[in-house]
Amino acid sequence: MAEKQSNLNGAYYGPAVPPPTQTYHRHGRGRGCGCCCLFGFLLKLVVSLVVIIGLAALIFWLIFRPTNVKFYVTDASLTEFTFTGNNTLQYNLAVNITVRNPNRKIGVYYDTIEARAYYEDQRFDTESLTPFYQGHKTTSYLNTAFEGQHLVLLGTDELSQFNAEKTAGVYTVDVKLYLRIRFKVGKVRIGRLKPKVKCDLKVPLSSTGNSAVVFQNTKCDVDF
Repeated sequence: MAEKQSNLNGAYYGPAVPPPTQTYHRHGRGRGCGCCCLFGFLLKLVVSLVVIIGLAALIFWLIFRPTNVKFYVTDASLTEFTFTGNNTLQYNLAVNITVRNPNRKIGVYYDTIEARAYYEDQRFDTESLTPFYQGHKTTSYLNTAFEGQHLVLLGTDELSQFNAEKTAGVYTVDVKLYLRIRFKVGKVRIGRLKPKVKCDLKVPLSSTGNSAVVFQNTKCDVDF
């Protein structure tokens, strides 16, 4: 018997196979948003705080118009300034300082006042002054005296400078004030600052008897 052959035309039609599923990710949404969104939020928060603080400072300045307190040395008297052979400085220095508060609506509490005297960047005496309150647009006066002896090590250049000033009868002495202050705005006390006041002085020695050399009023530098 002849075998029956199937009627095939060379093509096979099997069950359909679906194409692979493709997944699409949208940037900026879902889990990918975590770090970017947090960074953006923090940036906006920082910018907002800066703007708020800036506006508050501007409003405060427009209302109160704060101005720095002014310090002047109006008089300084030096009756002894001797450097001995054993590196000891003997001194007698009196200094009068004028403090001006030009503010109309801000008072100043001087909680701590420490006066230091320097020669050639070496401190040779320290005095504590009485704390006080300074009202609006007022002038206050500080008087301090440095007297005694102290070990001061001078190099060759510093010793040469000392001898030159001794001949001229005028000495370069620095007086610095170390302060702790607060401000009074209305009935509110604000701030706890530690400014430094530096006064570079040229003080004539009174015992030289040279009346042509007099002390000149000196404005001090204030560093907040």
